Amino acid sequence: MSKHYVVIAEVRSGQLRQVCLEAIEAARLTAEEGDTISALLLGHNLSEPASQLSRYVSGQVHVLDHPDLEHYLAETYCSAIIPVLESLEPCAIVLGHTAMGRDLAPMLAAHFQAGQISDVTAIHRNGSELLFTRPVYAGKAFEQKRFINGPHIITVRPNNIPPAAEAGSPGEIIQHAYTAPVNLRTIIKDVITKASGRVDLAEAQIVVSGGRGVKSAEGFKPLEQLAEVLGGAVGASRGACDAGYCDYALQIGQTGKVVTPQIYIACGISGAIQHLAGMSHSRIIIAINKDPEAPIFRIADYGIVGDLFEVVPLLTEEFRKALA
Repeated sequence: MSKHYVVIAEVRSGQLRQVCLEAIEAARLTAEEGDTISALLLGHNLSEPASQLSRYVSGQVHVLDHPDLEHYLAETYCSAIIPVLESLEPCAIVLGHTAMGRDLAPMLAAHFQAGQISDVTAIHRNGSELLFTRPVYAGKAFEQKRFINGPHIITVRPNNIPPAAEAGSPGEIIQHAYTAPVNLRTIIKDVITKASGRVDLAEAQIVVSGGRGVKSAEGFKPLEQLAEVLGGAVGASRGACDAGYCDYALQIGQTGKVVTPQIYIACGISGAIQHLAGMSHSRIIIAINKDPEAPIFRIADYGIVGDLFEVVPLLTEEFRKALA
């Protein structure tokens, strides 16, 4: 008997997030031949992302489009999602391991009495058994977990599972009515973002990150210029954030964001273990530091011993020429 999988998709600034396609691929890796993969999309003004999403799923795209759903709020999203999921009766629900996914997944797991595995970085099939790999101890080790029975929920870490390819003919798009929950306790009046227009740090393929070595907020400008040329995002160590050089939204590390880009360029970062927990699984690590004994060089694939204020502008200029 075929089974039904549902991917809960996510939009940001009207665009479908890359991790949604990675979640669809995770569902494909979990599913067997003949199984159906559908998507559930919430937000406002969703015509374009719903159409895009329909090209990647083998089933339907279920859409809840309402102004109340423009920004994530646990009360409104749970109230909207649960009736749709109850009607679909999926054997598994897949989400991105984003701020929304981390908050929403355990609530859905509690409601449906489902097992949950969070922060999945790989999926392996061992005969008829599925094994889900996730990091533990701040990325120092990995564990493999499996579901015994019943419905299950997984969240997928961005940039670890490759995005899904288009499935072929677009799936059917079904619109669902939204009813606001009774006695709503919280209302989002406005959202102010400080990183508008930049590449999403969690999903960026290239991250240029600065530490205390940038010395000031002005010191981040060369890093921003390099990131712009490479089409990447800017990050920071906790030391740089604590010193007031940048906003905590850019913090990478054990108490900040965890990133796994293709290329991570660490500028003026010593390599404290708390920071390494947030970026040590990047594909290629490039370190720029004046101190040849800096711990960051121990995990770096490439190291440049030098003043970042001399090295970074030179790299920016060379990349600009190469990409022209």
